[in-house]
Amino acid sequence: MERRIEAEHFPAFRQWLMEDEREPSTIRKYLREVEAFAKWAEDQPVTKELVSRWKEYLQKSGHQPVTVNGKLSALNKLFVFLGWSDCRVKYLKIQRRMFRSAEKELTRDDYTRLVETAQNIGRERLALLIETICATGIRVSEVKYITLEAVQAGRAEIALKGKIRTILLPGKLCRKLLKYARKKKITSGEIFLTRGGKGLSRRQIWAEMKALCLRAGVERSKVFPHNLRHLFARTFYRACQDVVKLADVLGHSSIETTRIYLVSTGAEHARQLERLRLIS
Repeated sequence: MERRIEAEHFPAFRQWLMEDEREPSTIRKYLREVEAFAKWAEDQPVTKELVSRWKEYLQKSGHQPVTVNGKLSALNKLFVFLGWSDCRVKYLKIQRRMFRSAEKELTRDDYTRLVETAQNIGRERLALLIETICATGIRVSEVKYITLEAVQAGRAEIALKGKIRTILLPGKLCRKLLKYARKKKITSGEIFLTRGGKGLSRRQIWAEMKALCLRAGVERSKVFPHNLRHLFARTFYRACQDVVKLADVLGHSSIETTRIYLVSTGAEHARQLERLRLIS
């Protein structure tokens, strides 16, 4: 019997992912990638050979290996849902990166300029939000867990991807957040709210940070919420030199994922080579 991706598969797949407690952004991405494959395949029966051609097509189209693997991951997940496991293909093997692009690395000086600029132009919420993400290492999707109750307790319980972890909030940050909450008359729940009293969306946080770049004199390529998490990870590791503890703090299941956060820039690696003094 020939297999084809039908329109009715999409809502059922969405529901299955929701029951698997996948993040809304992940569900949207999976559906987007599956729809792209279905459009490319047109009316061809789905086979492992067809998926292999899709994989080859993506590579020839100039997609980065990590992007190709992301698309294959969505498709393989669909095949698990449909019971078509024999259609799954292997991911591209990617050697772990040795260097990180300096153009995309957010430095501590960049971070300081962003916070100070936000404060100087009266964007108190944005300044405090940037500090909160960078001082705790939380994901942008976890900002909603920074509640008044969490600040009062000095810790936030974060439930994500089927796991619950506790994030300690620095005392100085808690004092600043409590002062902000009093000023905004927040008596319970989330700290970071829109004027309408709703939680900030990922899109709004991104937009506000990008808009701050020009005023702060920081390259736009460096400024996005996840880069604050990377800066936290590098700073935390320099202080404790414990990658296992860092993985726990970040909520990573694999230490290999955490190691990606600790990749140095090419310039840093060059300085390390110079310090070896192996050239006469």
